[in-house]
Amino acid sequence: MMRCLPKLRIVNLTRNSVLAEAADIADTSEKRRRGLLKHTSLARGEGMWIAPCEAVHTFGMKFAIDVLFLDRKRRVLKIREKMPRSRMSLCLRAHSVLELPAGTAEETGTATGDELEFEKLPERQPEPGAGMSADAAR
Repeated sequence: MMRCLPKLRIVNLTRNSVLAEAADIADTSEKRRRGLLKHTSLARGEGMWIAPCEAVHTFGMKFAIDVLFLDRKRRVLKIREKMPRSRMSLCLRAHSVLELPAGTAEETGTATGDELEFEKLPERQPEPGAGMSADAAR
């Protein structure tokens, strides 16, 4: 049986705003390397938390993103807004990075020093027959 990977709801406690309703977690070497490279876009409410991480790139990506560098207490150390394709950004003091749709930081008023809260959403089981053809589901 296929499992859905856990997601995070991420709230900016300082600004009382939601940054992501269902962010993916990149917590293994393979997931960190792959990141958002296979995505063709990133919808509002989506994102990716990469931990541990202190540098990211957008080489091979198809869209711009907002990049938030976070310390271990999930405080924002640095923001790279609307980071275009084929760029690099780093923050050597960072413990992790939150990648969000371009414009999210500006829309939510997120700023350096803000404190974020991560809530792990319950893992959902896929609907019966999800990912299968109609014949295979019978």
